Order: sequence, then structure tokens, then C-alpha cells
Amino acid sequence: MEIVSALRTAVADRVGKERFELWFGAGARFELVDSALVIGAPNRFFRDWLLSGFRSEIEGACLAVLGACPPIDVRVEASPAQPDPCAASASERTAGRWCGLKAAPLAGPRKQAAETGPRKGSGNGLDGAAGRRFDLASFVVGPSNRLARAAADMVAERLGELSPLVIHGPTSVGKTHLLEGLCHLARKVRPGVTAIYLTAEQFTAGFLEALRGSGLPSFRRKYRGVELLAIDDLQFFCGKRCTKLELLYTIDTFLREKRQIVFAADRPVAELSDLGPDLCTRLQSGMVCPIEPPDYETRLGILLQMTRRFEMQVPGDVRHFIASRLTSHPRELSGALCRLHATSKALAKPIDLSMAEAALADMIGHASRVIRLPDIAKAVCDTFGLDARSLQSNRKAKNVSHPRMLAMFLARKYTRAALAEIGQYFGRRSHSTVVSAQKRVEGWLAAGVPVELAERVCGIDDAIRQVEKRLLAG
Repeated sequence: MEIVSALRTAVADRVGKERFELWFGAGARFELVDSALVIGAPNRFFRDWLLSGFRSEIEGACLAVLGACPPIDVRVEASPAQPDPCAASASERTAGRWCGLKAAPLAGPRKQAAETGPRKGSGNGLDGAAGRRFDLASFVVGPSNRLARAAADMVAERLGELSPLVIHGPTSVGKTHLLEGLCHLARKVRPGVTAIYLTAEQFTAGFLEALRGSGLPSFRRKYRGVELLAIDDLQFFCGKRCTKLELLYTIDTFLREKRQIVFAADRPVAELSDLGPDLCTRLQSGMVCPIEPPDYETRLGILLQMTRRFEMQVPGDVRHFIASRLTSHPRELSGALCRLHATSKALAKPIDLSMAEAALADMIGHASRVIRLPDIAKAVCDTFGLDARSLQSNRKAKNVSHPRMLAMFLARKYTRAALAEIGQYFGRRSHSTVVSAQKRVEGWLAAGVPVELAERVCGIDDAIRQVEKRLLAG
């Protein structure tokens, strides 16, 4: 029994507790019979899915616990109270084959979704304690996500006017936070409004269960009868013919009745060709908003909010250090703070810069490359079309002096070079010139006014973002 329990735990660790309970069931039978691992399944659909979708995880668990992988036998153990869906009518079996349901996941009703409110857990790159419900008030706004946040506000106030709304971007940039916050705000702005948030996997699982027994009418009433439906992980629908057709009809219903449907995806709609032209054209008919990884200032804001939520005392120079070194995604910031908190407790010392440098050395070494003064000079010159040697020259024209000041500002931000070293590199200038350049750029940022850079006028935050994108891309 201890071995069987260890096997169950090992499989759950590999697939995740929620998915384990969803597909295997809390009471799924694991048994070693004649040197074979026997796993119970309620019907043939479950059996086929466990074998096709989780075989590698089961084999890995066996190797970890037993040291070898025995034959795996998934057996159907349908109870009389819950007949096997494969014994359904011929027309239902035909529909199942047409929809390609053999290897599709099937969820029990108890794990359908956190449909009536925001999901507990992480979101918006602001991972927090379990049980936290995300709202838009805790969403840190910056140049990378301002458009998407504005669209969410508009949708919450005027449901149906920007339908469908599609928010796309890489992992951990705030898509889930926006969807959950949008549902929360819609219910707050319009008391009594029905808003549902769920993932594409939960939508698919609920649809398949309805198709196999619980009934499509109740499924459609549940999801097509609300004022706001937010579906995360849109890319999950790619390749699922039957579910895509149901989603298409769901979108048509919302558009026809002028109600709001919102999606989040990990890439632009144009890159989701596997959804099919019908779905893509409908998705592109509404509002499509990108979210990019947060810039330095936004990362600082995220860190500040995290420290307040975790009730941590983190000095400004430590926040600057973390925000300038960990640039991949905001979940790194949460991990860094958790490590600093644990280190501070272990050493019984307050957090300071030297502690942060030592505690986060491996994270920073893995997450980011070393940025040097020549890298900054090249990124600035490439962005503004300048000659490679212009920043080291004595030219004082604005199209050179302003980019030079920006380069000095970025050198202070991304390197630990001394003021004298920075001044020496950018044309043998004094350390006071570097300090003056840094203050000048900070003044531009505070004023938010356009500046002239390389014979063109643009916002200073936009100019910095373009340089940083080149710089961090290597």
C-alpha cells in the first residue's frame, strides 16, 4: 500500500495536483498485480486519454519509485450508476467519432471551473498567496500594457461594445490578471451582472462531458446566458474540431445578442491559424490588444506592490537591482522576493543590497547576460541610426548629445561601472557630466514631454523602451 501511495503521489507531482484529481480522480485505483501497474478508469474514454496523454508521466513515476517501469494496464471500471458513455446511441457514437473525442480530456462536474469569480492563485505577473482574488486595482500599468488595461476598463463599463476582446502576449505578463480583474470590475460596476472566468481547457472538458451525458442544453445555458464570458488560454482550442465549432457558435451568440466575450492567448490571432478562418475572422472583428513584457519602470512598480502585499521592507536600491537584472517575466520578481525573505529570516538580518547580490546571484546569472558599456553604445546607435563612434565624439548637436545622455543614463541603470569609467568611455567626460546626464534624462521622464533624438521627436519612454529591447535581446 505504501508503494501504491508513493506511485500516486509521484504521478500527481508530475501532472499537477489539480490535473491529477481532474483526470485520475481522487479515488482512482492504483494497484500492482502480477508485476503490472493496474489503474482504474470509469470508461473507455478515460482509459484512452490516460494512456495517450499521461503515459510518459506514469512511466516516469514508476522509474522514480520502483526503479523500473512495469507494464501499465488501464482498465475500465464503470459503475452501474454511471454507465459507460461508449454504450450510448449510434448517433452519439457517430458524433463522438466525428469530433475526434477519443483522446480528448474529460472533466468531472466537481472540477468544472472557478466559473463565477476570479480564479485563486496567480495572475498579472503578481503571484501571491493562495486565495487571493485579483482585481484591476492591483494591476500595475505601464507602456507595455496600457492599451490592454484601458480596453478592460471600457469593456467593464460598456459590456458588448468591444466584443470580442482578445488580449495576447507571452507568459506572465498579466493576461490572466486582466481577465479576472475584468470580471470583478464588471460585477462591481453593474451589480447583478453575471460574469464567468474559465480556461479553455475547462470549457473543453465541460463541453465533452455535456456531449457524453449531462446534456448540451444545460452547458449552453450556463455559458451562453451570461453578460460576460472570459476564456483564458485561447491557443488550447487549436486542433480540437468539435470544441472549436461549439466555441464558434458561442461567439456568434454573444455577438448577435450584443453581449461581451473576452479571450486571452499566448500569441496574436494571426498566428493561431489552427483555429480555422471562421474563428480567426470573428476574433479579429473586435478589439485585439497586445501585452509585452514589462519595462524597467513597470517592473519597479510590480516589485513595490509585491513588497507591500508580502509586508516586506525592501530598500529602493535592492528593488532597482532586482528590476534591472531580472527582466524575463514578473514571476521571477516574486521568486526573488521570496528568496530574499527566506534569507533575511535565516540570517536574522534586514534585507540590503549585499544580501540581495549574494542570495540572487544564481537567479541573475541564469536570467540575464552581463551588459557592458559597448553593448549600451551599440544599442543606442542602432536605435537612432548613429555612427558607432558618434557617442565618443565631441559633437554637441542635439541629435548626438541627447542620445549620449540617454546612453549614460542606461549605463548607470544596467551596469555597475563607476561614474568616472562611464564618463571616460563616452568621450573622456567628467563624472559630473554623467551625473548631469542622468538627472537630465530623469527630468525628461518625469515631465513626460517629447524630446528630440536623432533628428526626430518621440516620447522619452518610447525611446528608452526601443533601446532596452535591443539591449536585452543581445
